[in-house]
Amino acid sequence: MSVFGNYARYYDLLYRDKDYAGEAQFVNQLLQTYAPGSQSILELGCGTGTHAILLAKEGYYINGVDLSHEMLQKAKQRLSQMSDRLAGQLELCQGDVREVRLNKQFDAVISLFHVVSYQSTIEDLRAIFSTVKSHLKPGGIFIFDCWYGPAVLTARPTVRVKRLEDEAIQVTRIAEPILYPNDNLVDVNYHVFIRDKSSGVVEEVRETHRMRYLFRSEVDLLLAEADLEAVISREWITDREPGFDTWGVYYVVRDR
Repeated sequence: MSVFGNYARYYDLLYRDKDYAGEAQFVNQLLQTYAPGSQSILELGCGTGTHAILLAKEGYYINGVDLSHEMLQKAKQRLSQMSDRLAGQLELCQGDVREVRLNKQFDAVISLFHVVSYQSTIEDLRAIFSTVKSHLKPGGIFIFDCWYGPAVLTARPTVRVKRLEDEAIQVTRIAEPILYPNDNLVDVNYHVFIRDKSSGVVEEVRETHRMRYLFRSEVDLLLAEADLEAVISREWITDREPGFDTWGVYYVVRDR
């Protein structure tokens, strides 16, 4: 299921302009509002560990799970550069969010940066919600964000080009989406060119990321099947009521 093979090498550079600190604070506020006193968090799809590290700095103990070995290697490199105290608040393991079972429960589960939208079938969604249910303490909460169906169908995805560089490489990423409206899916076809500044050698990487956009009614049904219940759903970060221009929404879900 992993689509982050070679892509993981350039992931942090491609998303260095992402406001991870602001997002971690937003999640912290949600935790303090809907699950005050939370200490332990399971992060499904922890990637290179940026959110996890920022939340650990807020005092939380984080178990991070990711399918990508390459992503986890980058996360572990970061942990090796941290203080023993902070590194001791984080534990990382490789696993499929649809199947992983850690045999322990947490005050909260989080899944950020559209990991839930990477679950492209109803069966995948059922599986990740089952994972959440099995790891939540009674009354615990689940926070996730995803693509919002009404906005995707209104402001349809378009071709995008992103260019970034650091001291070693120049990266150009072309994203070409294909919309499948009868399946609630978008295939985002990435074509990435990486130029080594010292040698001039150019590497090409092609990835297809299949994303599912979600509607509140289907989320409610799937959560009910898992004995979970949505507490609130609003626009990611802005906290506005979702509308036709809202590509990203978040859900706070409570264990029944």
